[in-house]
Amino acid sequence: MAENTHTEVPGKKPFPPFEKETFASQLIWLAVFFIALYVMMSRLVIPRIGGIIAARENRIADDLAEAGRLKTRSDEALADYEKALADARNRAHAIANETRERQAAEAETQRKALEDKLNAKLADAEKTISATKQAAMANVRSIASEAAKAIVERLLGTAPADKTVAEAIADTLKR
Repeated sequence: MAENTHTEVPGKKPFPPFEKETFASQLIWLAVFFIALYVMMSRLVIPRIGGIIAARENRIADDLAEAGRLKTRSDEALADYEKALADARNRAHAIANETRERQAAEAETQRKALEDKLNAKLADAEKTISATKQAAMANVRSIASEAAKAIVERLLGTAPADKTVAEAIADTLKR
């Protein structure tokens, strides 16, 4: 029986990696398969994975570029909207100012026309008042003259001369 450091169970062979006779060949096969697996990984799997990663990076870059382009378009659309809104507000202010000025001009025209009518009526009224005043003053002189004659006649018993009464009334009205 061969000397083995492992305890052998009768009727069973020891575990192959632990056998001293096959250990060197197992190391060689390990190196061969490791190199073959490494070559296969470096030539087939890693380029595919690299291609997949590159494709994902390109897709992400394209998506980011598309998102940037869409953001630029939305910013432009927002700027156009704000410009159109500002233009509409300016037009509305211009229309409101134009309407206000037109209505102010119409009101001023109507005010001047009404003022002219009122001034004409006022001039007519002043003429009428002046004529009425002159007529009243003429009547006042005659009434005053008659009243003065009646008072003097009653007080003195004799009627004064018309000329004397007219001079006294004129002198009193001057003061």
